Amino acid sequence: MSRLMLLASACALALAAGCASTPTPITDAAASVQQESTMTDIAASPLLAPWGGPFGGVPPWDQVKPADFPPAFEVAIAELNAEIDAIATNAAPPTFENTIAVMERSGRTMDRVLSMFGVFTSNLADDEVQELDKEWSPKLTAVYDGITFNEALFQRIAAIHAARESANLTPVQKRLLERTYAGFVRQGAQLDAAGKTRLGEMNQQLASLFAEFSARVLADEETWTALEETDLAGLPDGLKSAAKAAGEANGLPGKYLIVNTRSSVDPFLTLSSRRDLREIVWKKFKNRGDNGGESDTNALIADITKLRAERAKLLGYPTHAHWRMDDTMAKDPQKAEALMQTVWPAAVARVKEEVADMQAVAKKEGANITIEPWDYLYYAEKVRKAKYDLDQNEIKPYFELNNMVEAAFWSAGQLYGLQFKENTGAIPVFHPDVRTWEVTDKAGNHVGVFYGDNFARTGKRSGAWMTTYRSHETFDGKRTPLASNNNNFVKGPPGEPVLISIDDAETLFHEFGHAIHYLLSNVEYPGLGNTPRDYVEYPSQVNEHWLLTRPVLDRFAKHYQTGEPMPQALVDKIAASSKFNQGYATVEYLSSAIVDMRMHNRPDGVADPDAFERTTMTEIGAPTEVVMRHRLPQFLHLFSSDAYSAGYYSYLWSEVMDADTWKAFEESGDVFDPTLAQKMKDYILAPGNATDRAEAFRQFRGRDPDVKALLEVRGFPTE
Repeated sequence: MSRLMLLASACALALAAGCASTPTPITDAAASVQQESTMTDIAASPLLAPWGGPFGGVPPWDQVKPADFPPAFEVAIAELNAEIDAIATNAAPPTFENTIAVMERSGRTMDRVLSMFGVFTSNLADDEVQELDKEWSPKLTAVYDGITFNEALFQRIAAIHAARESANLTPVQKRLLERTYAGFVRQGAQLDAAGKTRLGEMNQQLASLFAEFSARVLADEETWTALEETDLAGLPDGLKSAAKAAGEANGLPGKYLIVNTRSSVDPFLTLSSRRDLREIVWKKFKNRGDNGGESDTNALIADITKLRAERAKLLGYPTHAHWRMDDTMAKDPQKAEALMQTVWPAAVARVKEEVADMQAVAKKEGANITIEPWDYLYYAEKVRKAKYDLDQNEIKPYFELNNMVEAAFWSAGQLYGLQFKENTGAIPVFHPDVRTWEVTDKAGNHVGVFYGDNFARTGKRSGAWMTTYRSHETFDGKRTPLASNNNNFVKGPPGEPVLISIDDAETLFHEFGHAIHYLLSNVEYPGLGNTPRDYVEYPSQVNEHWLLTRPVLDRFAKHYQTGEPMPQALVDKIAASSKFNQGYATVEYLSSAIVDMRMHNRPDGVADPDAFERTTMTEIGAPTEVVMRHRLPQFLHLFSSDAYSAGYYSYLWSEVMDADTWKAFEESGDVFDPTLAQKMKDYILAPGNATDRAEAFRQFRGRDPDVKALLEVRGFPTE
């Protein structure tokens, strides 16, 4: 896949970029005028000029405001169109160097503008930014469709592809060519004129719907449940302080706010002894996008799924799932479904055991109740304490955020030789909370820059993610990566330490695993930088395992008040409970993945998403005590872009590889085994998509991944 196709795909994450009409060709005279205009605009716009500063250039966050984007987009689009037109109209016979390589080199200005706009739409999405997103998503989609639908350009690509065996290409060049050709075909380059017109219309409609979906979910996530001090029974002081700080930040001093995001809701559901309030908070959270008002998303989902189904048929695929999975490791929806069904029965059986344990605790305490979804985390915590003498409030003081950041860095150093030197204040950032580090190797050579944006705030979408402002490449001069982790931890009052849960710490290590993947990249061509969707989560998921290793806990799990390391007795209890509540975690995730796959593996759209969700949950025998981790009305993975649609299964697909990889480290007797770490770097992390990813795993492990390793990690039967 070419860098331009990757850019369009990455653009989809924040801008829902897809692909419509061919851009107007630029004549030589017009190009000359355009060049003069562009030079003037570049000098005036911080978004357009090549990034200055250290490390090969860094984004000038301190100079950019939302109003700068529209004129910058106009210039970047004109420049990109001119570059593509020059390739398409080149009179010389098409070759890899004068077509594919030049495509890899083009669109640099657009790269910079889009990477910065993506941060605004994800991390700084105020009303102005949301309106810009809605306006520009379809326009940008049309730009990339124009590239895909450019007949002269595609004919050059097709000619080179047809002669690839005799073209004396390197293996990497041949792979880039093959993926570029396949990507253009998959996006509609071979359609007739009418088909391209209709596909462009659908892609632009989808782009608008994606932006609107994101805005509506964000609106619901910026609501809260306001509590009085008398409503805080069971909550620890840290959570009370954070809720009070949220009240003050939102102009409600004296109130305690449980903001409608997972980072605020889950701790409340786990610790609050007020069952009535747990139900209120749970329902408010699970009904995001499903309240029948202006922020309701059900009609948007119906439109999105209908358009996706029509698009798939137009492109020659039976369903949207088949289209999306054509460029994945699984390839076929049935393979993904088969893997999920391998794990599902064991997960459901474990939920029944967990619910029985919780019901027994409730009965013993005299609570005449039947366990409901808003009870699960609360009573699971009681069972954890009873079975393992383990209390989350006992663990949190040892998981101070700064220490966990250092733990992630130290682990990367032990495994891959990466070193992190903080330089916050030395380069611009987009928010005062963002910290930065220069990354070097053991010899002190510059590797890249790492940005950390760890705290929840208004205008920042929920969840956690990694993004890159610039990826590694060497074919046109070496460019080093700029990688960013974005979390939504609750900050709390100024000056107080931020204590996070084990789940939060695992999230931190997970996202950092993505960053490691990009920081260690050694790809030659940027078009080979991104891996298949069901591989990309593998490096991040395997990185989670190092969090609870004894070397990391001994060095970094230190009590925030005493500085004493976590006592061995507590470490032993954590280890003993490591497979606890896996039924809940697995069913919560898998039900979402199965509903996603079945929704998109059908020839038509879904007119009533709520009804489809309920019917599917009944069909698969989902326990009523556990609800989908992401219900359809708020499922940003699926409906803020095409990125994870028919692809939420990919976490499980990747987890099979990650569990088998971790088993290799455990079997070595050293979880930081240098030989295995070097193989991880050489085969799994550094090549990007320059080689086949299934073969890369076989080179690392000596065989295909074994699903039994996954079942063992989750504590499920393997026979």
